[in-house]
Amino acid sequence: MDTSVIIVAAGNSTRMQGTDKQIAEVGGMPVIVRSMLAFEKCGSVAEIVVVTREDIIEKIKALASEYGVSKLSCVVKGGSTRQESVINGLHAISDSTRMIAVHDGARPLVKPEYIEKTIKDARVFGGAVLGVPVKDTIKVVDGGLITDTPPRSSLYITQTPQVFMRSLYNRGVEFAARNCLDFTDDCQMAEAVGAKICMTTGDYTNIKITTPEDIAIAEAILGANGGK
Repeated sequence: MDTSVIIVAAGNSTRMQGTDKQIAEVGGMPVIVRSMLAFEKCGSVAEIVVVTREDIIEKIKALASEYGVSKLSCVVKGGSTRQESVINGLHAISDSTRMIAVHDGARPLVKPEYIEKTIKDARVFGGAVLGVPVKDTIKVVDGGLITDTPPRSSLYITQTPQVFMRSLYNRGVEFAARNCLDFTDDCQMAEAVGAKICMTTGDYTNIKITTPEDIAIAEAILGANGGK
């Protein structure tokens, strides 16, 4: 148990047509609760820190208590950007933490076995990111015109969790601060300081809830998997 998890749930759900995606239910359970419980089940995880909007901090604490999330150590206020939110979470983790995992709260269907697989790879390589190979042909477009077709075999869809050795992640955070950089992806910070990050292959059910349609898709995935 050497891993601290920062679950980022500080977005405003602007594309959810008035629904708070963290509190919205999927399969009869709030999205953020499903995300927390996935890490609760992982033997490598020592603690969970949730970063969220100030107005739902107490709500998330209450939900964690209701659903038996014993590894939740604290819920903290998010920042104005994703990177700021993760750093706020970073300040709240235990001093004894060796590995840091960052996860989107809006990915409630992540499987514990893939979380553990990503942590294991991060221990070997210093950092690892969960993802899946792209299924479609991708085009690079500039000014409405196709400029390149990268080989599909080398392209992956990046998911979360993204897991790093604490020392590596801290180097990335310091580099971003020193150079006034704002990354939308944690892996970018590690790459920026020269790290070679492992891509851990997961599965396509680890979707991100972004629009109301994604709730329906998540419900269908849960239904196909017997509600799990």
